Amino acid sequence: MSRPGAPGTQPGPERALPAPTEGGAPVPVGTPPAAPTDPGQALAELQAGNRRFVTGAPRHPNQDAGHRAAVADGQHPFAVIVGCSDSRLAAEIIFDRGLGDLFVVRTAGHTIGPEVLGSVEYAVTVLGTPLVVVLGHDSCGAVQAARTAAATGTRPVGHLCAVVDAVVPSLRRAAAEGVDDIDRIVDIHIAYTVEAMLGRSAVLAAEVAAGRCGVVGMSYRLAAGEARTVAAEPARAPAPAEPASAALA
Repeated sequence: MSRPGAPGTQPGPERALPAPTEGGAPVPVGTPPAAPTDPGQALAELQAGNRRFVTGAPRHPNQDAGHRAAVADGQHPFAVIVGCSDSRLAAEIIFDRGLGDLFVVRTAGHTIGPEVLGSVEYAVTVLGTPLVVVLGHDSCGAVQAARTAAATGTRPVGHLCAVVDAVVPSLRRAAAEGVDDIDRIVDIHIAYTVEAMLGRSAVLAAEVAAGRCGVVGMSYRLAAGEARTVAAEPARAPAPAEPASAALA
């Protein structure tokens, strides 16, 4: 599968930046770098944007009228964000990105169903997006709701029970590991979501196996604004100590 654009690099969060070049020639000021085309480049781009956000030096790239017009006829996002629906977890803000950069799918507790997986597969296979990020956060309300339901033996009313049921396997894994801290459970839930996504989507797993895509789990800290990596596929990337589990009873 061909990938749009050409490899680009993202400088760090410092305010003073070297003049960008392309093919040895200077690029006019304000010209955004080419979109990343492999998982490592895409992750580095997100991490650099998050550092800018954390340090209070965002650039707000690709948010001007000219870029809006440029992407009106097509999109080539460099990352899929499967994030929690929490109102404080706006991906374009915390990663300092703009229009056309991120393909965002959000559910409470970043739970995944057929529609979510179909959206991810579309971005990866049709749009050529090289990176999928599962984005969770500390003090997650969905994880807390699942803990309450498990502790009290009561199920929430309506469709909220589907969210709780999706988090329960992560609670079981945490219990098996002796983990009781809510934020450590969140990290386990993020890692479980990464594994579940690859286990349920043969299409995504094939793209990862071929090296065309990577899947990363990141945990966002609401107060600090920092998104840190807690799980990653393929295996050569930093990953949790526990191997992937096909099923959790």
